This record gives sequence, structure tokens and C-alpha cells, in this order.
Amino acid sequence: MSELLQISELSASIEDKQILNGVNLTINAGEVHAIMGKNGSGKSTLSNIILGHPSYKVTAGDIRFKGESILEMSTDERARKGIFLSFQYPTPIPGVTVSNFLKTVLKANEKEIHVREFRKQLKDKMASLDMNSQFTNRYVNDGFSGGEKKRNEILQMSFLNPALSILDEIDSGLDIDALKIVCEGINKLKSPESSVLLITHYQRMLNYVVPDKIHVFVDGKIAKSGDASLAKELEERGYDWISEPVGEK
Repeated sequence: MSELLQISELSASIEDKQILNGVNLTINAGEVHAIMGKNGSGKSTLSNIILGHPSYKVTAGDIRFKGESILEMSTDERARKGIFLSFQYPTPIPGVTVSNFLKTVLKANEKEIHVREFRKQLKDKMASLDMNSQFTNRYVNDGFSGGEKKRNEILQMSFLNPALSILDEIDSGLDIDALKIVCEGINKLKSPESSVLLITHYQRMLNYVVPDKIHVFVDGKIAKSGDASLAKELEERGYDWISEPVGEK
């Protein structure tokens, strides 16, 4: 497997408050990784920094994507390179329809397709996510339910077909039926060339999208990594045992 994302000794802050403290993470093409941890442990900060959120300052380390450092790249450049971020709280865009938004996103990422083909793909992709056909005429995230917002994020992801999809708590606010639909959408988009980084609090999502590796964040760095069974252990024992000194139980 080829390395897609390599994060080395990454430290970062916001408004002079240190958040990340030496993160090391390698994701190969075709892999699914999950990051779990308590609120405030740095999970969402990592996702924002990978995509280049301007509010955060990298104080040490490097992020390499497809073998190239991306620290000096703008958010737009990183997106065009093939990085996609699904936000925990998607922003409403009144006045912009879902259909027009998707066309604009495709154009910005140099992935424009013919109108007829766009309409066909849109119809098929929405059907697979159990989205009503009238959804395309609604304004992006304006008055959407939690489930509708998350399905719309997966719809965008399906059109962009990114090399790396970072899904920040895509499972939050979803009932069990909506969760299954969203997870099915994620599974359909998995391929040997693309990777997924899931950020979640709960094990339930990982029953449907099974990760190759799980990483537990504590105090802004990865404190423990393991396979899919680690999520079940966290569900049973919580997070506090992760940071216990060696030798204690």
C-alpha cells in the first residue's frame, strides 16, 4: 500500500492555546481510520488543520499528502489535491440551491461534467441516500434536519470522489435509520485508491463502517492505536483507562 497521508510530530495552537502536541499518523491508500476521544482532546482540531483552517497555527511538524508537504497550501489548493472535510455542523447557505452548489463545487475542483450526466448522477446518488428528488431545489442546509445535513455532506463527497475523506462526527444527531443510510453511502465510496478518516465519539458507527485502525486522542496526541476491537473496549471501559500510567489497571 502507498502512503496517502503522513502526519509527523504535528503540534498546533489557536489564539496561543496549544491544542495538538506531537501527532503522528500515517494513512495508506484504501484504508479506513477512526479517531476517538473525549471532547476537547484535539480530534476536530486535527481535521481542520489537515484542510488548512486559517484560525489554527502549526507550531511544529509536517503534513504530507501524496508525498508532498501541504502546510503552505491554501484550503482551496488542498481540496483540489483531493482532501474533503465533512463538517460536524454544516453551515446553511440561504439562496443557493443544492443543485447549484454541487455544480459550483465541481467546477471549483475542475471536475465539471455535462449537464445531462450531472442530472443523471444526481438522481442516482440521491436515491441511494434516500433523499427526496425535491431536495435539489432547497437551499443548502437551510432548515435541514440533522439527518438531511449529513446526507448532503455524503452527497457532496460522492460527486467529488476525494482521495481522502475526513468525516468529523458525521454520526452526530442521527437516528439509527439515518445512520445506516449514511454509513452505506460511505461504504459505497470506499476504494483501493481512496481513504477515510472518521472522527467519532461512539462505537455504534463503527459497526457499519469498519475501520482498519482506531486511534485514541488524549491531550492533543494519539495515546493508543489498535484494530476495530479497540472501539468495543472503549465502549465498555470509557476513555480514562487509556491515560493510566503503565502498570495500573
